[in-house]
Amino acid sequence: MDIIEIELKKSMEEEGCPICRLVEKFEKEEIETILYEHPNDPEVRKAFQKSLGLCPRHAWKTLKLALSNPLLGPHGISVIYEDVLKWYLKGGQSTEECFLCKLSSEKEETLLESFSERLPSLIESYEKSPSILCRRHYEEILNRISDEKLKEKLSQIQRRKLERLLKRLESFVDTFDYRVERRPSEKERRALAETIEFFSGREVGPECRERRREKKWPLKLR
Repeated sequence: MDIIEIELKKSMEEEGCPICRLVEKFEKEEIETILYEHPNDPEVRKAFQKSLGLCPRHAWKTLKLALSNPLLGPHGISVIYEDVLKWYLKGGQSTEECFLCKLSSEKEETLLESFSERLPSLIESYEKSPSILCRRHYEEILNRISDEKLKEKLSQIQRRKLERLLKRLESFVDTFDYRVERRPSEKERRALAETIEFFSGREVGPECRERRREKKWPLKLR
């Protein structure tokens, strides 16, 4: 078992999409590195100039992290955006996508390839885990698998996971009935967030989705 496989298995230990979770972790670590180590790095500044700062989601995510962590603070991101503003006032234009979107996209692609390649040794862990691949990542992985038996097995596991999720969501909805006296369990409470995460994923990955819209996803489980 290599380091990547260990990382993927560990990401399955909690509810939600394991790929989304790892991309989210990567983004947080990258933002921390930028804020803590690279405010004066010429290459980082140039990357920010080329995209005129970050996309809206990554920009606010970076500011939020900077303001919430006293070890980071707003100084680093202020230095970077001061440079971007000066560049813009001199006539600088946006020529590339968001710096963090690009990094996240590369990381996401690596994780999807790694998950797909290691699926024969990961599939039992995934089956036993509480995690559920979000719809987009599930479909991405399914499209990368050439072994039909493996595809079918993953599809069956995914369906069973979603059917169990549906039962929890139905139980949660039932607790709103005035005739029901019990309170929802913690698992029932989490069902709504998990369902939303399945369909929409987490707020991670690249902002630009044009390349994904061009792909033809399978519309339903096999």
